[in-house]
Amino acid sequence: MSADWRPAAEAALARGQRFDRRIPSFLLRSPISRLGYAWGTTVGWVWGSLWSTGPVERRQGLWVFRGMPQWSFNRGGVCVGGCFLTGDKNPSDAVLRHEAVHKAQWLRYGFLMPLLYLFAGRNPLRNRFEIEAGLEDGNYVRR
Repeated sequence: MSADWRPAAEAALARGQRFDRRIPSFLLRSPISRLGYAWGTTVGWVWGSLWSTGPVERRQGLWVFRGMPQWSFNRGGVCVGGCFLTGDKNPSDAVLRHEAVHKAQWLRYGFLMPLLYLFAGRNPLRNRFEIEAGLEDGNYVRR
């Protein structure tokens, strides 16, 4: 993939920053967002416990649930709160670095994270959360 995705990615980040200025500060990196993060982590634990057929381990600050069926997550995996749910037998350090950024996003936005992610769109090259997490580490573009 050529570098032509970069201008759209930069524009998506700028839009996201402008939008964040409209979010009341008491919702960001606050007790409310931490409660949303805890809720997300609980949902991740329940979903992972139900469907994971692989080991559950702690890596790069995440609870990694491996061996999830393909239908139970999008793309290569999903970060829900502090949990990474994936079908991969052994996710790379780069992927886990990418997912750790998503965990930090959950800590910042809490309950707002699923809704904000939905509105950011499914195209990772225009989704500010994927761009912030690193498109290369997330295997969306080549290094």
